[in-house]
Amino acid sequence: MGRYTGPVCRLCRQVGEKLYLKGDRCYTPQCGVEKRKRPPGVQTPSRRRLSDYAVRLREKQKLRYTYGMREGQFVRNVNEAQRQPGITGQYLLQLLERRLDNVVYRSNFGDSRSQCRQFVRHGHITVNNKKVDIPSFIVKAGDVIGWRSISGQREFAKNVKDAGIKRSIPRWLDVNHEQLTGRIINLPEPADIDIIIDTRLIVEYYSR
Repeated sequence: MGRYTGPVCRLCRQVGEKLYLKGDRCYTPQCGVEKRKRPPGVQTPSRRRLSDYAVRLREKQKLRYTYGMREGQFVRNVNEAQRQPGITGQYLLQLLERRLDNVVYRSNFGDSRSQCRQFVRHGHITVNNKKVDIPSFIVKAGDVIGWRSISGQREFAKNVKDAGIKRSIPRWLDVNHEQLTGRIINLPEPADIDIIIDTRLIVEYYSR
């Protein structure tokens, strides 16, 4: 299955809540969920409650859409989490938070995860002073992310610096916005992740 290229507001409406996929626009009245609270497509009146399968599917899609992953990528992360000792759902969230494109987003170097993913793909981001252009790269505690010296002089990098810090930075990151660098202090804990998700339902979905 290829990458989704349609309107991302449609994905938010599909799961029935904001996933903040369009950056600043999601905080304005122009947000697709604010303008159209109903799901996309032709609606037929129904009073039936969602089945257990539909509830699990929606929760899985919510997390997958949030991090902008294809189904195959997401399944690989779920399988990796299931192989680890401890609580599968917590390790899955930690694994997704440690993706390089998400760390760039959490460091306030972009308005959305999709924009940060593009920065990584285009080779603008470094990890420990080495260019890394793989958005799914998993960072470790102690790693330092930043911008390539040539990229830091580009207009979009200057715009990032001028915009300042728009979102709160999680405790597991130490960000120097003036230098456009961020250091992973430690691995993210469940309390550090602000995404409201029931990972138990996702684990049940893939265990059926």
